[in-house]
Amino acid sequence: MAATVASRFSHLGRSIFGGLRNNFSGILTTSHELTCSNFLSQQQQQRTFIQMRTVLKVVDNSGAKKVMCIQALKGKKGARLGDTIIASVKEAHPNGKVKKGKVVYGVVVRAAMQKGRCDGSEVKFDDNAVVLVDKQGQPIGTRVFGPVPHELRQKKHVKILTLAGHIA
Repeated sequence: MAATVASRFSHLGRSIFGGLRNNFSGILTTSHELTCSNFLSQQQQQRTFIQMRTVLKVVDNSGAKKVMCIQALKGKKGARLGDTIIASVKEAHPNGKVKKGKVVYGVVVRAAMQKGRCDGSEVKFDDNAVVLVDKQGQPIGTRVFGPVPHELRQKKHVKILTLAGHIA
């Protein structure tokens, strides 16, 4: 009898049992949507511009291990691949050219945020990495470790490309 009652009122869009079921499924979808939105927001937090207070890995032999971005030059939102930043050295090797606490310039060579290419493909890396340079744009180190995108050629950082072992 309950099935017939539910089927009689289903064409009206309301039923006693369906209404309860819809309420529970609404709660479940709401919690599922919240879980998905939290997950997506965490993914988006990892894939943003390099901005103030972003910690970056140094991928040259200048002596620094990690730097924190102070300011992204030539950009309102932040820095992307090939952009120059001002950073402070947070960790350094004891016998390196660069000491802890020094303010340096750096070129972003790897960014977790994706960047579109002319052929329609997109390039993104697992980490944020930088190569330290002087005010004229010449690298401080003599080697660059890991892959470096060829978009640096358009930004006039050819010296970094010549030092790199692998060009992506």
